[in-house]
Amino acid sequence: MSLQASESIRAHLSGLARAADEAASDLADSASRYAEMVHRTFLEGGRLLFAGNGGSAAAAEHMATEYVVRLRRERRALPAISLTGNIPMLSAAANDLGYERVFARILEAHGRLGDLLVLHSTSGNSANLLEVAATARNMGITTVALLDRDGGELGSRVDLAIRVPATGSARVQELQLAVEHAVADAVESRIVEDGSEA
Repeated sequence: MSLQASESIRAHLSGLARAADEAASDLADSASRYAEMVHRTFLEGGRLLFAGNGGSAAAAEHMATEYVVRLRRERRALPAISLTGNIPMLSAAANDLGYERVFARILEAHGRLGDLLVLHSTSGNSANLLEVAATARNMGITTVALLDRDGGELGSRVDLAIRVPATGSARVQELQLAVEHAVADAVESRIVEDGSEA
């Protein structure tokens, strides 16, 4: 590997470490609130529903998997669904209704009172996420969004906006996933320790 590549990688990881340190200070309260919302959702029989575009769609799939299968501990499967996971359904909705309606349509079919909708976005301005947030509000479904430092339009349209202290898709997504893992770990630990996994 060339010296230039090595320095680039070192700079990227060092920048991530600094941003993660800032996130630890800035986001502890909002991430803790998010963890409480997730825990309460499971205790009350609700489900986590995730959505996002591109890399954020991958994060949505990733986090739904962590809850259904497990993060670190043996426990029951927890109900989590990614709205991005059904390509025929997404493509049909995009073709027939327009891409801005893809997540809203799926939420209309599967969402219910007591669920928690979690949106991942680096810009906070994706039309389909704004649309599904509005649909969730109309259905009485609570919403959380993981966003960049600015938060875009979505930041003011959800019940809890977690704005990671970064800009640029890669860094924002890295921090969002770290926050998600920390929240999932806290929730999983509490479910196992207080016996609410039964």
